[in-house]
Amino acid sequence: MEAKMIGGKIATARKGANMSQAQLAQLLFISPQAVGKWERGESVPDIITFSRLAEVLGVDLNYFSETFASVAPVSATDEATGREQEPKIEAVSPARHLLYNFSGSNLPGSDFAGVTARGRKFNGSALRGSDFAGADLAGSSFYGSDIQKAVFDGANLTDCTFSANSLANASFDKTILVRTQFSASALEGATFTNTELVDAKLVKTDLTKTVFKNCVFNGVDFEYSDMRGVCLDGNTFIGVRFQKAALNEATFKGATLKNVSFLPNYALTNKYYKSVQAICFDGAQIDKLTYASLKGVGADLSKVTTI
Repeated sequence: MEAKMIGGKIATARKGANMSQAQLAQLLFISPQAVGKWERGESVPDIITFSRLAEVLGVDLNYFSETFASVAPVSATDEATGREQEPKIEAVSPARHLLYNFSGSNLPGSDFAGVTARGRKFNGSALRGSDFAGADLAGSSFYGSDIQKAVFDGANLTDCTFSANSLANASFDKTILVRTQFSASALEGATFTNTELVDAKLVKTDLTKTVFKNCVFNGVDFEYSDMRGVCLDGNTFIGVRFQKAALNEATFKGATLKNVSFLPNYALTNKYYKSVQAICFDGAQIDKLTYASLKGVGADLSKVTTI
């Protein structure tokens, strides 16, 4: 829905500037096919391209947000002349925009600490180094945004969606992560500490350099995520599913595992058995069913305790 809305605004502004897709693409140093995908809602520009796009089309950067502007239909005609009118962009007040939507915003290093901003959209935004500590962001979405080094310590991220973002070196300490979804996002250097993740999902996400310390994973799904070599020592896993996640060389030293399932990311071949055997469970406490399922595929459980 967000991508289609942005695509419609790009198409309207382009037509208002009497510009073809090919002409716009040439000014942006991209292919006409890329412009076509934007306008059909199949993809969205990156943060840098959004800024250039606004400049070329002669609109405010915030024009691409959901509530910033209302646009007259392209097919409207002038009653006096009978000729087709050019679309008109009528800006609403900045205060109204800020109240509802932050998409397409250039806000690096911003202070959002302690604010209540439920159900907001931070899509296609520059938010690097921003402080969201203690903020209530329940139900908000972050799509295609630069959120590197952002601080979410103590924030309420219940029902939030993080998709295709850069979250490198972001901080999540004592963060509320209930039904929170992370998908196709970069989390290298991001830290999750003293945090309980409840019914959360981490899908198609690179977690190889993500730090998890003193965390509880309750009903969490890791789907198609790269977790090779990740350190999960000392954390607690309850009702967790590793679905086709790459766990080669991962470590669960001193961790607690209850009702945890491991679904291979390929068939039950020698390659799969070797990958499981390379996972370290030394010092872990594992319930009997999880123990049996791991033992059945050759995991080294010689130094674990059953509970």
